Amino acid sequence: MGVRKLVPLTVTPELQQKLIQIHDRLCQEYECPIAYFHDLDPLSELVSALLSHRTRNADSAHAFAQLREQFETWEAVRDAPVKDVEAAIARATWADQKAPRIQQVLKLISDLLSRDHPTAPLSLDFLAEMTEIEARAWLEALPGVGPKTSAAVLSFSCLRRRALPVDSHHHRVACRLGLIPASVAVGPSHAILESQLPAEWDAQQVYDNHEVLMLHGQRCCYYQKPACDRCVVLDLCPFGQKGYTSKTGG
Repeated sequence: MGVRKLVPLTVTPELQQKLIQIHDRLCQEYECPIAYFHDLDPLSELVSALLSHRTRNADSAHAFAQLREQFETWEAVRDAPVKDVEAAIARATWADQKAPRIQQVLKLISDLLSRDHPTAPLSLDFLAEMTEIEARAWLEALPGVGPKTSAAVLSFSCLRRRALPVDSHHHRVACRLGLIPASVAVGPSHAILESQLPAEWDAQQVYDNHEVLMLHGQRCCYYQKPACDRCVVLDLCPFGQKGYTSKTGG
């Protein structure tokens, strides 16, 4: 497993100050600090993240709960007939694809751990001993794991590490605010948006940054017909200003 390489990025003081202004206003709007919604071990968080891809939160949560109810351990999930795993996660989108992928990931983790410790339990707790860059490189070498999933495992799990996931809502709001170009896809946007965060921010502040941008996308900056008239960062938003001024005749 190699070390994750981050492309050096230039962040101007003006851009970082804008990010901080946006963060502060949205934190006031959505009442930071925001409580973590999970306290799972990192392996469970990884499975949860794999289930959540392109799936409504309620459905992925149900699929995860059913998986945990039907199988006592992740070893049992790993070794079960794939049809049994697929049935347990039926509420998740593409359950027929996710079931074999989850088993593939669990088997690969087991194989990697057994190289050095043949009797090692199936766990990702060892990530706590790695730096964020090393841990994300390890995770992203697994099939189906990209920057969003690796950041989610480190941030959302009980590890509570400093990592920034970017979902579609977060990405849309960041593009409209001019934090990233609209041409940058969700995957590559992780490195750019992470580079803009103040180095002194702790894990809670980084988590809050993701949460408030995501919440703003869900509750105000909709994909269609964003509610610019009640946006608390309208004056910092090139997208909103363009549409808002044209409607008001400004």
